[in-house]
Amino acid sequence: VPKWSRRRFVTMFMIMLGFTFFSASMWVGQEMAAGLDFWGFIKALLLGGAILGIYTGLLGYVGAETGLSLDLLSKRAFGEKGSYISSALTSFTQIGWFGVGIAMFAIPVARELFGGSTTVEWVLILIAGACMTASAYFGIKSLTIISYIAVPLVAILGTVAMIMAVRQGDGTIVDQFAKSSGSLTIIGGAGLVIGSFVSGGTATPNFARFAKDGKAGAITTVVAFFIGNSLMFFFGAVSSIFVGGNDIFEVMVRLNLFYLAVLVLGLNIWTTNDNALYTAGLGLANIFHQRKKPMVLLSGIIGTVASVWLYYNFCGWLNILNCTLPPVGMILVLAYFMNKKDFETDQPKLKTVDWFAVAGVILGAIVANLLHWGIASINGMVVAAVCYCVGQAVNKRK
Repeated sequence: VPKWSRRRFVTMFMIMLGFTFFSASMWVGQEMAAGLDFWGFIKALLLGGAILGIYTGLLGYVGAETGLSLDLLSKRAFGEKGSYISSALTSFTQIGWFGVGIAMFAIPVARELFGGSTTVEWVLILIAGACMTASAYFGIKSLTIISYIAVPLVAILGTVAMIMAVRQGDGTIVDQFAKSSGSLTIIGGAGLVIGSFVSGGTATPNFARFAKDGKAGAITTVVAFFIGNSLMFFFGAVSSIFVGGNDIFEVMVRLNLFYLAVLVLGLNIWTTNDNALYTAGLGLANIFHQRKKPMVLLSGIIGTVASVWLYYNFCGWLNILNCTLPPVGMILVLAYFMNKKDFETDQPKLKTVDWFAVAGVILGAIVANLLHWGIASINGMVVAAVCYCVGQAVNKRK
């Protein structure tokens, strides 16, 4: 992205904040509320948010400093063909979340409006899929417009509904959290916080590259991600306590704010889904050597058609895939700081495949998914970092 195409701080903040507004993050808030008391919830949120902030902030810095997308960064870190692994992982995961997001909108709205009519459900899926695909198709300008509309509405209406729900509950919010089972540790809660958005966070360079400079890219990413994710976790927690659900939509319906609830749910998912599809389009464009826009359309069609199946069958697989992406981000950050010259030229000498980088992603993903100790995504990043650093040492000796 050339310097003259960079966006101002407020615009970047809105885009990044909208990126974090996603109903799946509210599911995490529900899990945390069920297993932690209020102060445990806050500690887990702060610890997980700090780790996620460091990870995404570094990616935001690299993206803004270089002006390169995730896939162009991957070419320099993994090699020209080696970059296909990161592009495939991000595209596959983001198309999956796009489809899940559409169903997360259509299914509850169809249930509330028409008792779960399958026909209405599919009408809503097709309308939502078309609108979200269109906004991703037109790129950063349409993402900006959607964010400027959606972010204030979701934040204000959702917060008002959350406060109304707490006031109608028994006692203070601290008292209501005290009903939790206490089955979750703070480390476990922090792991949920990190895992909730670490896959989306890996795509940070795709958007941070439009920031004025590295400092602006890092700051907007860290602040926006912390505020946005925290808000989603609180929405989910209050929903769990107030109605036994996992989405602010259910709280607003209980408060007889149905049409506002539909608006908040739709905009909340839209701001993340268009970013997810934009990322998927860039990834597929890198793999198949096509322009981004046709790949965005293809991704949107696949995600829309498969949305209901993805919603009911794929969330578990998506959580596994989420653990494969932090090693990618870690290697990109290390590659930038260890080989800056490769990122400062428009025509670097690219390897075909950096096998140590590829091995780092594969081994990091295996460890993250199989090692039941600590925080999965951090375990994966540590293994990836070791593999990549060993590779750099070997290459320097050559």
